Amino acid sequence: MVNLTNEYNQPVIHAQTKIQPEVRLTSSELANLWASWMESSIKECIVKYFLTFTEDQEIRDILEYTLGIAQKHLQRLSQIYEEENHPIPRGFTDDDINLDAPRLFTDSFILAFLEDMAKVRLDGYSTAMQMSTRADVRKFFTECVADPAEIYNRVVSVMLSKGIYMRPPHIPVPEKVDFVKKQSFLTGYLGKRRPIVSVGISHVFSGLQTNSFRKGIFSGFAQVTDSKQVRQYMERGKEISSKHAEIFGSLLMKEDLPVTMPWDSGITESRISPFSDRLMMQKVWESNSVLIGSYGKAFSVVLRNDLSIDFVRLMMETAKYAQDGLNILIDNGWLEEPPQSKGRNDLH
Repeated sequence: MVNLTNEYNQPVIHAQTKIQPEVRLTSSELANLWASWMESSIKECIVKYFLTFTEDQEIRDILEYTLGIAQKHLQRLSQIYEEENHPIPRGFTDDDINLDAPRLFTDSFILAFLEDMAKVRLDGYSTAMQMSTRADVRKFFTECVADPAEIYNRVVSVMLSKGIYMRPPHIPVPEKVDFVKKQSFLTGYLGKRRPIVSVGISHVFSGLQTNSFRKGIFSGFAQVTDSKQVRQYMERGKEISSKHAEIFGSLLMKEDLPVTMPWDSGITESRISPFSDRLMMQKVWESNSVLIGSYGKAFSVVLRNDLSIDFVRLMMETAKYAQDGLNILIDNGWLEEPPQSKGRNDLH
């Protein structure tokens, strides 16, 4: 061993270099990376199809940007998986789309489709970032958050310029700051009902918009599938969404607040499916999961008992519908297994 001294002829003590242990991906990181792959591959397929017939240049610009984002995410995810010697998920490929299929959705509905996808991924990526520990994964999801935010801003700007964006309702600006004085503030079913506060209005309006959009998705998917099982499932979804939209719409009307436009008017008469049944079922499953989470969030903040009960009731109905859809995916061998832990029996 070589003894080193400094300029004062004193021995130099070197701390032993610590070899950093390999930092493995956590269960949360594996789950969110897998979900990101599935979502990005679905988005790539859907946007490729939209680009085959969309002529409006403003919409095409957003579609091309969105396609580039999806492909960028898939490329980065591939690198992470390869570095981990982790099998790359199958997800969805060109085999799941028919680029020769006629137009199924109008331009206005495509914008609504892009808006919905952006909002879903904004929530998904921000959650994934908060659940991640490893630096490179946190960095990836941090960058991912900015991408759907940019898409959302572009979509809303175009929708506003075309006069097809439905703004949330306006309410009066309060004249002063006040505090709740009585438990009756929470009253819903018993006693005199107070008006819905702003946070409640925002969730009711969001529920109306989401279900109006879902009704259009179900209409389009039911119209083009050749599977009786899938068609019946989509038609049931349309009925549920119509009912939920009607409930939210009636709540807003009672408050003399405006109601959104029905997005199912954005479906053409095409009977040729642009997507595989597996992709359509997966897309609906994803939408169900997001809606359940949205209802759960609304339940916790609406501050009126009757509204809380409404959101729980609708959440449970959506959860039952989602479970039935999951069974269809499994029965047909369409559900790709997400990463999972080894059971105790597998360790012997």
